[in-house]
Amino acid sequence: MAKTLDVYLHSEFVGHLTQDNGGQMIFQYAESWLERPGAAPLSQSLPLRKERFSRNECRGYFGGILPEESKREIIARNLGISARNDYAMLEQIGGECAGAVTFVSVGEPLPESDYRYRTLSSEELAAVLRELPKRPLLAGEEGIRLSLAGAQDKVAVRVDGGEISLPLGGAPSTHILKPGGDRFEGVVANEALCMKLAAAIGIPTAKVEARSVEGMEYLLVERYDRIYRADLGQEPVLERLHQEDFCQALGIVSEMKYQKEGGPSLKQCFALLREVSSTPVIDLSRLLDEVIFNYLVGNNDAHGKNFSLLYRGIGTGDMRVSLSPLYDSLSTVYYPEVSRSMAMKLGGQYSSEKVMPPNFEQFAEEAGLAKPMVRRRVLEVMEKILSALPALEQVDNTTEAIARLIVGRCDHAKRLLLG
Repeated sequence: MAKTLDVYLHSEFVGHLTQDNGGQMIFQYAESWLERPGAAPLSQSLPLRKERFSRNECRGYFGGILPEESKREIIARNLGISARNDYAMLEQIGGECAGAVTFVSVGEPLPESDYRYRTLSSEELAAVLRELPKRPLLAGEEGIRLSLAGAQDKVAVRVDGGEISLPLGGAPSTHILKPGGDRFEGVVANEALCMKLAAAIGIPTAKVEARSVEGMEYLLVERYDRIYRADLGQEPVLERLHQEDFCQALGIVSEMKYQKEGGPSLKQCFALLREVSSTPVIDLSRLLDEVIFNYLVGNNDAHGKNFSLLYRGIGTGDMRVSLSPLYDSLSTVYYPEVSRSMAMKLGGQYSSEKVMPPNFEQFAEEAGLAKPMVRRRVLEVMEKILSALPALEQVDNTTEAIARLIVGRCDHAKRLLLG
C-alpha cells in the first residue's frame, strides 16, 4: 500500500515523499512550491522540476539524512522496521534533522512553534550516555524524533546556560552531543584538540567543548545550522538553516561515501563548490585549507559527508550558498587499528604517509588551483599549526601524544616540500 510524507523546508511545504506499492521511494515537488517566487531545491541533486524523482535519483539526499552502519541497524531493530527502508525510518525519526527539512505524515500540520524540551539532570544525562549504544539517537523514546547522519553515537540536544535538554516534538536543537567510547582511547580529547587547533589557525570551525559526567567523557559540538534570530522587543528565536553534505549534493548514497567505493573525489568537491558557492573565491580557499589541515593532523576519515553546503535566504529570492564550518575532524592516524588510507585521494595517493610534492601538484591541477599557490599554502598552514599548537591546553597523555604526532607530520611535510 502506498504511503506518503509531507516534506517541509523551514515551515514551507515543498513536496511529497512517497513509498509506492512496490516499496520504492519517490519524491515530487509540490506545484505550489515550484510556483513560489524564490523557490529553491531541497538539494543540488534534486533540481526544481515537475517530474518525479525516482528512488535512484533521490536516495542520495533523503537516505543521507539518516544514521549509518551499525547505528542504523540498531535503530531499525528498536523501531521494528527494515534497516534498508529509508522511507520508514524518515517516517519514524525525521522530525529534527540536519538542515531545515522536516517530515510529517501526509495532511498533518507541522508541530507548533512553542517547542518543548526535557531538561536533563546530571544523573539523567549520564543515563542517556549509557543508553546511546543500545538506543542510538534515543530513537523510539516517547516524544523524541530526530535524525543525524553518521556511524558514531550521538544525540541532538539544546544547551541553554548550564542546562542540557532533549528536544521534543521536532523542536530544534543547538548542539550535538558525542560521547566517548571504549573503542578509541581519548577520542573526545582528540577531536576537541583538532577542532580547537583548526579554529586557532583561522579555519571557520564548529565550536566544541569537552565535558564529563559521572566519569564519562563527551563532546558538545555547537550546530552551525542553528541560529538565534533576534526579533525587535522579543526573545531571540531559535531557527534552522538548511544544509546538505557533499554526498547529498552530488546524489551519492551514504554507503558509498569513500572514494574507493564510488564516493566523491577532491576534484568533484572543488568542482561542486566552484559551481554553487555564492562566494567561490572565499570558499575554495577555505576548502583548500581544510584539506591541508586534515592531511597534516592525520584525519584520514575526511570523506564527502564531512564537508557540507550551508544555505541562507531560501525563499527570499536572495539565497546564498557557502561552505559550512569544519566539523568531524580528528587525528585518526593516532589509532593503529584505523585504516591508513585517506577517504579521498590526494593527488592520486591514498596513503598520507606516501604523499610527495608531485601529488600536491596533481591535486592542484585536479582542483583547478595554481600549483605554486597550493605548495605555498601547505607551508603556511603547517607553520600556523606549529605556532598555535603549544598554546592549546593538552589535558592528558593522549592529547600530548597527538600533539607530538601532529608536529612530526608537519616536520615531515616541511622536509618533503623544502628538501
